[in-house]
Amino acid sequence: MLFFNKVNTITPHELQDKLSENPTIIDVREVHEFASGHISQAKNIPLGQIAQYESDQPTYVICHSGMRSKQAAKVLEKKGLDVTSVSGGMAHWTGPIKKGR
Repeated sequence: MLFFNKVNTITPHELQDKLSENPTIIDVREVHEFASGHISQAKNIPLGQIAQYESDQPTYVICHSGMRSKQAAKVLEKKGLDVTSVSGGMAHWTGPIKKGR
């Protein structure tokens, strides 16, 4: 029998409300996806490279739909990081976005 770990999640709207607190946001989409539009404070670390990420700050992880961010959150949780996945991802983001790197 499989047991699925639940990861902490937040909605894109809830994350938008936290932007004034300057949270640490990691966007785990590929470079070209990130360049097409991202949250201005976000740092791009594609999912395939997330295992190298280190932080002592609470971290929010976002992707396009929430699937890759959930995977990334599980990897980072195993490393002992305080991480929250953004459910729905950029597909549900209604806040401002920045184009390019």
